[in-house]
Amino acid sequence: MTTKASFTTERSVLASLRALIPNRIVTNQSEALRVAEHQASRLLELHHIDDGPVPSGLIPELPKIEIELVDAPVSGASFWNGSAWIIQLNKHENYCRQRFTLAHEYKHIVDHNRADTLYMGTRETTAQQQAEQAADYFAGCLLVPKKLLKRAYYGGVQRTADLAGLFHVSEAAMAVRLRQTGIVEAAPRCTPASTPFSHTWQYRFNRTARPQGV
Repeated sequence: MTTKASFTTERSVLASLRALIPNRIVTNQSEALRVAEHQASRLLELHHIDDGPVPSGLIPELPKIEIELVDAPVSGASFWNGSAWIIQLNKHENYCRQRFTLAHEYKHIVDHNRADTLYMGTRETTAQQQAEQAADYFAGCLLVPKKLLKRAYYGGVQRTADLAGLFHVSEAAMAVRLRQTGIVEAAPRCTPASTPFSHTWQYRFNRTARPQGV
């Protein structure tokens, strides 16, 4: 049985992550990505996770989060239904892809009502594209934390496929994290900055419903 104290702690998780968003307009996407990484680290800290793989129940077990497996043309979607946050996952995609989608969509939930100050857009990218990039980055940081990745890599697990299996992510996601953490050389500057996932994600919100402080 969940105690009142533990329930209060669980309810404060989302507020704790949102508190890491600066109370001002963020004009630099690099800062927005740092915020995403700090939020992922805080979520892991709150659940005392210091080893991989990150438990698949980490997000579904949070209060007012409901997961739906659906037949959809996209990997995922998230929205508030008036009483809970719904995260929809494509039921036809594999376990690793669904894990990444879940974390990605949770970042959209964390950003709700703050996206307009986090992502301003540039001449090259729209604010929505920046939001998707940050959600991808959050998912990578959450599922493949830098400290744990370096521990595994320098401990002898260095093949991308082996690392992907260790952290329960796709090889494509692992390849991105190896570059993001500086373990392997970054791609040439002419290579598009988007990850292999960004073009498929969707985020929806019922603007007629009033979000609660969950």
